[in-house]
Amino acid sequence: MSRLTQTAIAALALACFAAPANANNVPFFLAPFFAPAQQPAQPAAYAPPQRYATAPASAYQYVPPARTPTREIVAYSGRHAPGTIVVNTTERRLYYVMGGGRAMSYAIGVGREGFQWAGTQKITNKQEWPDWRPPEDMLRRRPDLPRYMAGGPANPLGARAMYLGSTIYRIHGSNEPDTIGTAVSSGCIRMLNEDVVDLYERVRIGTQVVVLR
Repeated sequence: MSRLTQTAIAALALACFAAPANANNVPFFLAPFFAPAQQPAQPAAYAPPQRYATAPASAYQYVPPARTPTREIVAYSGRHAPGTIVVNTTERRLYYVMGGGRAMSYAIGVGREGFQWAGTQKITNKQEWPDWRPPEDMLRRRPDLPRYMAGGPANPLGARAMYLGSTIYRIHGSNEPDTIGTAVSSGCIRMLNEDVVDLYERVRIGTQVVVLR
């Protein structure tokens, strides 16, 4: 081999090993030794399965619990005279007949199963922030109850009470406004305190009360 040939081969080898090893300039016969490393695959963004997908935030709107409607003037075509209280326990509404084809309607709570009643009574007493003395029958069922509770916001009779005849029943306010519109009492007619105050101012001793079932 001539000196010129040897010099050419040496120059070529030196150029090959001096060049950076990358995919663009590695000679084809050395490419297997300089193959670029494979970049790791980037994980795909997590998408929950459809059955676990959550609704958009706008779908979770807080809805306050519905409150039983309170008093309102309604049309009345019944036969009872103005000044009469008509209690419809099925509707859980109390109507104070105003005359002129109108009545003031109030939401009420009524007696639970086994404690419903119907009939006609008169208001024989009216009390503001009445005291409470549970009847003997109630104490036999609930011996844990106090024998006496002074009037006030914590009293079960609420802000006002109107006593019906010589019975143990009353139309009264309540310290449990969430029970208005339900059948949970021992036969009394419950009202929201703001409503019983309104009714109390409208009626007098001797007012007729008609309770319907």
